[in-house]
Amino acid sequence: MRGRKWCLAVAVLMLASVSACVYIHEGQHHYPSQVRYTLAPATGGFEPLFNGKDLTGLSTEGNWVVKKGGVLGIEPRSGEEGWKRFEDYLWTKKKYGDFVLDLEFKIPPEGNSGVFFRVADRDNPVEEGIEVQINDVHGKEEVGPHDCGGVIGAVGPSNNMAKPAGEWNHMVITCRGNELHVSLNGVKVVDVDLSETSQKDRPPKGYMGLQDHGLNAYFRNVMIKEL
Repeated sequence: MRGRKWCLAVAVLMLASVSACVYIHEGQHHYPSQVRYTLAPATGGFEPLFNGKDLTGLSTEGNWVVKKGGVLGIEPRSGEEGWKRFEDYLWTKKKYGDFVLDLEFKIPPEGNSGVFFRVADRDNPVEEGIEVQINDVHGKEEVGPHDCGGVIGAVGPSNNMAKPAGEWNHMVITCRGNELHVSLNGVKVVDVDLSETSQKDRPPKGYMGLQDHGLNAYFRNVMIKEL
């Protein structure tokens, strides 16, 4: 009888351990995006950068629209072409320094966008900020700073982890001091000390933005955690 009780106790402890592991993995974003969006604020200190309903806390002169399912999309108007229309980017009204940014994006064939952060001047983000590239490079064998997951002007992704155009990608950007990490679809593709790159003179804190390249692009589950 004593042996049976001991075995039962061990089984209960093992079950509890498994349950705890599952909960931890959910908090670390290993589950579908719908679950991540719900759990992140409660378990990991994340909060929505885009609330899924409107552009509260954000500013733009571009045609950014909220679509069904809480998807944020760019619908370019006639004549809106190129990447130098900085006022059409979607900018935060708040400045961020050290953070973890967690988001999903989807682009069409030949699509192009980007994530800007630590931007001191929203009228000059290329020279006074940092950009992680988003573009359609699935299947490309050799990638560099201008390919998806790369840091423009600094370092390319270690692996091409971009999914085919039309599929959702998951990107996590972690910036703490000079340390910058970028993960794309579950794989860390950038691990760099900014002080050793061309971006070493960029400000330690600034606005965050999503690029309007004059092309369709879609974002969802945009969450941020300040460090």
